[in-house]
Amino acid sequence: MANEAIPLYRPGADVSATPTAAVKGKTFVNVSGAMAGQLVKVAPAAAAALVFGVAAFDAPIGGTVAVIRGAKTILPVTAGGVLAAGDEVEVGAGGKAVKLASGAAVGRALDAAAADADVFIELY
Repeated sequence: MANEAIPLYRPGADVSATPTAAVKGKTFVNVSGAMAGQLVKVAPAAAAALVFGVAAFDAPIGGTVAVIRGAKTILPVTAGGVLAAGDEVEVGAGGKAVKLASGAAVGRALDAAAADADVFIELY
């Protein structure tokens, strides 16, 4: 699997989902439609929106992807801009983590990162 997110710590469980748009591993995804059978439909999360979780790996439309979820889960997420340790984050373009401005807080950076680098995020 390409671009796989491997959690540092995870108290919850992954959820299998079907992408309705291609998703990149280590980016935020959100529900994108009614369930298909017993699988949740997901797509990259919109900027400043709430999230369903983080895609565990790259997946095409109609494939299957594991979505990592759960408050207090700590895992790598791709940064969409410069982040400092302790910054609260929201969703930016392409489902990447950006410093909280006016959107919904979805987690907190535990390390510093440059744009397009991986940063450990504690999910809310």
